[in-house]
Amino acid sequence: MGYYYSQSLAGKRLERCYQIAPPRVVQYFESEIRFVNTHIGQGSSVLELGSGYGRALSQFGNNTQRIIGIDIAMESLELAKQKMRCEIEMIQANAINLPFQNKSFDVVICIQNGISAFKEDPHHLILESLRVTRPGGVSLFSTYSEKFWEDRLEWFSLQANVGLLGEIDYEKTGNGVIICKDGFKAITFTEKDFDEISSTLGLRTVISEVDESSLFCKFYTD
Repeated sequence: MGYYYSQSLAGKRLERCYQIAPPRVVQYFESEIRFVNTHIGQGSSVLELGSGYGRALSQFGNNTQRIIGIDIAMESLELAKQKMRCEIEMIQANAINLPFQNKSFDVVICIQNGISAFKEDPHHLILESLRVTRPGGVSLFSTYSEKFWEDRLEWFSLQANVGLLGEIDYEKTGNGVIICKDGFKAITFTEKDFDEISSTLGLRTVISEVDESSLFCKFYTD
């Protein structure tokens, strides 16, 4: 995963990013969680990749059998443990080398553009998530919708203005990519990118746009 989220933007600083989000961005957060929850059945076993301080994890499936979040940032995990329900497990781990047996979870979740933010090979990331997904289960990966660009840029600009990110380089920023002068770079995936990965790996997928803010790709296990 990217060093920025393990060192520069973890714990309380990461939490602050969400606290300053404008209303349209908050709507985007809530829409992602609602969509994910439609895929979590009663008694499901759930894993979230890149769970941070547990912002979304705490809102997934009230009737789950088991729910685990993994992240590489210990600062974020420590904050999460202060906030989480006691039955939610938090583990320090890398999403491309998960410390779980094959077929351990019904649902694996990687939301809010984690597929880009982790800075890992997306093919490896998806295959590892499917390795721990049970037959008949699903791995959910989301990125930003192209329709959400202005709202996303506004949110990142607010983060930069309060010193959570470096100053945004507006000359280099555009076409779904945000670049800061301190070296931070946030890219995104398109439907074409997901289709190419699915085709290369021979996977069964369904792509859905949610709230004109998220693009979800659902990877199924047979």
